[in-house]
Amino acid sequence: MIVFNKKDLIIKSNQVIEASYQLSATEQRIVLAAISKIGRDAKVTDEEIYRVTVEDIKKLGIHEKTAYRDLKEGVNRLYDRSINLAIDEESIKMRWVQSIRFLESRGVIGIRFTKEILPFISNLSREFTKYFLSDISGMNSAYAIRFYELLSQYRSIGKREIAVDDIRKMLELGKRYPLFADLKRWVIDTAIDQINQHSPIHVTYEQKKTGRKITHILFSFKQKEIKELDQSKSTFLKMSDAQINMFGNQLAQLPDLAYLAVGNESYEALASRIKDMLRDQSKQKQFTPYLEQVGFKTSKS
Repeated sequence: MIVFNKKDLIIKSNQVIEASYQLSATEQRIVLAAISKIGRDAKVTDEEIYRVTVEDIKKLGIHEKTAYRDLKEGVNRLYDRSINLAIDEESIKMRWVQSIRFLESRGVIGIRFTKEILPFISNLSREFTKYFLSDISGMNSAYAIRFYELLSQYRSIGKREIAVDDIRKMLELGKRYPLFADLKRWVIDTAIDQINQHSPIHVTYEQKKTGRKITHILFSFKQKEIKELDQSKSTFLKMSDAQINMFGNQLAQLPDLAYLAVGNESYEALASRIKDMLRDQSKQKQFTPYLEQVGFKTSKS
């Protein structure tokens, strides 16, 4: 059973949440796990080292067999990442971290945030959004985590309208998904499906047009009832090793699951990760409709 500390609270400036940047799901998990360790009233400097452990990452949905590898690879990529913030009339580009370190014998990495980013993730008194680290546990889509934060800004209202162009900018999609149908399928629907599956809120949305073009998305969301939260975590399909091997290979070939690939990850590497996820109760459920598609008989099919 995964147990989160009630103090594992994420507090971010709204400027960071709406900033333009691109982090993988693992990189976001590392950043968020480190932010959750920042003392709310402590004096924070860029000399402070925040340590993230394998256990921290496992709580957020990474399989125990690959947790330290994913943690190490993720923090190495994070070292080169930057974020673009709009401050008043200026656009400022800054790095997330200034140094990283490894304690392999204990499965721990350490990061030092840059001096520039710290004011936006610590000791905030206004214009900030907060949520619990457990809210995103099980999400393996970077887009899902980003959308969850964007919606959490408006949790007291329960609605948020976002321009399609702003979505592209905030997620740094560039020339990817030029057709709205592709953006909807691979980004928006993927994110909302995972939010509805793993988080404490349930989201629906509608498309709004300007003329004949879809220009805005209106998201509506509400807090799930306790019963609904319990049910969303209950179903686990028992699969033999042979079934996991066969269906894992088939799932890796489905176009609908192409978003799971990291960078130029090979088919074999993706298949291996999917097999690990099929063994993990917190991750397996996302594959249920696809398992039925490739011939696995679930209890309801």
